[in-house]
Amino acid sequence: MLSINNLSPSAVLPLSVIIITKNEARHIAECLQSVSFASEIIVFDSGSTDGTIEIARQHGAVVHQSPDWPGFGPQKNRALEVATQSWVLSIDADERVTSELKQEIIETLAAPMCDGYFVPRLSELCGQPIRHSGWWPDHVLRLFRRQKGRFTEVPVHERVEINGPTAKLNACLLHYPYESLEALIQKMNRYSSDAAHMMFVKGKRAGVLSIVGHSVWTFVRIYLLRRGFLDGRYGFVLAATAAAGSFFRYSKLMMLCRTHNRRTNVTDSTTRSSRSK
Repeated sequence: MLSINNLSPSAVLPLSVIIITKNEARHIAECLQSVSFASEIIVFDSGSTDGTIEIARQHGAVVHQSPDWPGFGPQKNRALEVATQSWVLSIDADERVTSELKQEIIETLAAPMCDGYFVPRLSELCGQPIRHSGWWPDHVLRLFRRQKGRFTEVPVHERVEINGPTAKLNACLLHYPYESLEALIQKMNRYSSDAAHMMFVKGKRAGVLSIVGHSVWTFVRIYLLRRGFLDGRYGFVLAATAAAGSFFRYSKLMMLCRTHNRRTNVTDSTTRSSRSK
């Protein structure tokens, strides 16, 4: 088996790491350092103004830039399309590959048995590792053959679809999504808007009862059924903010529906008026 310590320049790992970014200067250096064992690192940026691009280049990444933001799924597919190695590892700027995971990836690629691999992800909330609440083990499919995988074309909650067998790795990926409660609330607001729009496009609708029902169920599912109470005060905050996220998501969907109905009624009224003249 190959190891990190004896991986020589002649034994190039056929691995492309892809990372999409926008204003990730706080995270990108440590992220890139954790994947320095890969033979190719691609950063696909969508308009950073905080030095992310410069830091990425300083750490040896190949930087591509896009003038627009099509959503997470399409943007990751753009990054995937410029990858050149036979295997791809997709990570976010706020994630880190542990030394144990590096070793397991190297050993796995020495004799791969599947076309895709799920990785357990350990996430922190305000500096506290969350081991319940449905956050652990959070298996995400991140390592896959480039020709066998593609991201779903959705603006949020994208995932990799693999045309072939998959398996699970044992070593974990570290995730630092929320350094503060303010960061969690900001992301919740942004994601709820994108999710509401996506649901509206799919024809879903919402009313007051569904808003209340989804919010209450979200809290119960995370805090009780997924044992968020074992995460202490952090579990309670996580369950409460997730419930708030559900509330905002379905409230925004309801407002989108009302706006659409008003416009439709105005259009119909104008059309009938013009026909009667």
